[in-house]
Amino acid sequence: MIFDGVGMTHFSRFLLAGLFALALAFPAQAAEKVIRLATTTSTAASGLLDAILPKFEAVCACKVHVIAVGTGKALKLGEDGNVDVVLVHARAAEDAFVAAGHGIDRRDVMYNDFVLIGPANDPAKIRDEKDVLAAMKKIADARQKFVSRGDESGTDLMEKSWWRALGINPAGQLWYNAAGQGMGEVLMMANEMRAYTLTDRGTYLSFKDKIALPILMQGDARMFNPYGIIAVNPKKYPDANYAGATELIRWITSDAGQKAIADFKPGGEPLFFPSAK
Repeated sequence: MIFDGVGMTHFSRFLLAGLFALALAFPAQAAEKVIRLATTTSTAASGLLDAILPKFEAVCACKVHVIAVGTGKALKLGEDGNVDVVLVHARAAEDAFVAAGHGIDRRDVMYNDFVLIGPANDPAKIRDEKDVLAAMKKIADARQKFVSRGDESGTDLMEKSWWRALGINPAGQLWYNAAGQGMGEVLMMANEMRAYTLTDRGTYLSFKDKIALPILMQGDARMFNPYGIIAVNPKKYPDANYAGATELIRWITSDAGQKAIADFKPGGEPLFFPSAK
């Protein structure tokens, strides 16, 4: 096709206008396809999200942007409207988040448990203790090195609740080290210091070949560790991707999502157990 000078001018203007309209449209469409997920370091450090989210993304033709922080920070991101959905493990804090109107549609997703690990020679003598409070008291009484998450994560909140139950305030004591770090970093720090620490089993199993700290105490019902997923309330934050959050919640609690969690067995051992109803 041949254009004269005038025709080319009109055509160019039409083409530029069309390209400008597309440039405006595509970012909006792309934004709708992004789901912002705030979650705990345990779901990321264990490798779970790397294993299961691509299966969801293939179905939804979307992209999940993961922000892995402690549960407290994840809930704060949801409270401030900086994410669309949260996947966390601190039931009391989750219930408070929903009650305050920050989130809706909470669902159970999975569970594992906490374990106490420490040096193989176990100077605090907690090995095979059945009561986690008794084990924690032995560590404090023996003034043995203990590395805490210290980051308001679900693990940190659980540990602090046990100290409160014992009437012990370890903060500032020489044997107690608040790292302010994620679970993986705490495991490596505890290993270097030959210290005790509390960890979720999933992250521990992902790191056990890198550290020389065996599980010394487990099995107390207080150490049960359930995870829940919650959408950020669209009435509070209309710009949140509630449709995407709902799609993720439906998938991760569906038969397909629950199977993906159950099938995640690095080293042949399950790290999380599906619990959606």
